[in-house]
Amino acid sequence: MNKIGIFYGTEQGMTEMMAQVMYRVLGDDIASEPINVNRASVAKLLSYKALILGMPSYGVGEIPGRTTGSEEGNWEEFLFRLDEADLSGKRIALFGLGNQQKYYDRFAGSLIHLYHYVAGYGAEVVGAWSTAGYHFTHSNSVVDGKFVGLVLDHHNQPEMTKSRILDWLDQIKPALLEKLN
Repeated sequence: MNKIGIFYGTEQGMTEMMAQVMYRVLGDDIASEPINVNRASVAKLLSYKALILGMPSYGVGEIPGRTTGSEEGNWEEFLFRLDEADLSGKRIALFGLGNQQKYYDRFAGSLIHLYHYVAGYGAEVVGAWSTAGYHFTHSNSVVDGKFVGLVLDHHNQPEMTKSRILDWLDQIKPALLEKLN
């Protein structure tokens, strides 16, 4: 596929909303319409060379899915189907949602699982994001002083969501587009 693929899992629709914003900013000429992983095929995801993957945080840094109380399938079920896929040659940027006031001691902790999964199966992960401007005590999704992808706290910092998305897309866009050529 000669576009950036955008896939997301969602519980209450917020991750979908953020994926839609990213799609509109990038434009239909370079990005495909976002797809919920509970409706996605493995073949569809693997058809992209450049991807943006998004997920909500859930529980104590768990991967969202039926075992964590999801009514519909989510990343847990999709990753099970994607098991042992060869992601080498893929360039992937990650984004996650979290609530730094309510979960300050485990902020956006689920994103690290997706990071380890895609990196472990050969993908090149781009888009690490600064922790500056966030207020939390711990996050498993911080590696080498940065989040492994964009983290959004739309509950507590809604005024920062759009600028964070725009800045992050400016950061990752060249690296993702490079994979399309």
